[in-house]
Amino acid sequence: MHRSSSLTSAVTTRRHGIAVTTPARALADLPRVATPDEVRCAIRQAEVLGLPASVGSEPETRSELEHLFLRLCRHHRLPPPEVNVRIGPFIVDFPWRDQKLIVETDGYRFHRGRLAFEDDRARDVTLKLQGYEVVRFTHRQVANEAPQVAQTLRVLLT
Repeated sequence: MHRSSSLTSAVTTRRHGIAVTTPARALADLPRVATPDEVRCAIRQAEVLGLPASVGSEPETRSELEHLFLRLCRHHRLPPPEVNVRIGPFIVDFPWRDQKLIVETDGYRFHRGRLAFEDDRARDVTLKLQGYEVVRFTHRQVANEAPQVAQTLRVLLT
């Protein structure tokens, strides 16, 4: 069991008389304790059940890198992307659907292995065949080269 002092009535409910977090809050907390595949599976299950998938007005990110990328977009006054939405068979990090652009933020921890490398390339090809351009940024790029990342996005979004 885990207790949190930051839970409000907006993100808690009762189930069989026991105080629990709402499904949306559970999904928001899941990336801290689960693998990306487990998080994706939970999001898919929530979608199938018609459960809400966000808490509050802030878009839900699944990693610190995604949160950092959203801050970069706000700081550089880029058009806000959607966050973690389904396009075809995939949940993509940051799509701008009108411009047919998808940004994937790739942390080394989850994208370093051969299988992840191969899966990412296959995913990019599938999305390209649907008309999307996929651009990948690493944690180092988002954290240390924000002006260059923002300029790249400005060009791609126009």
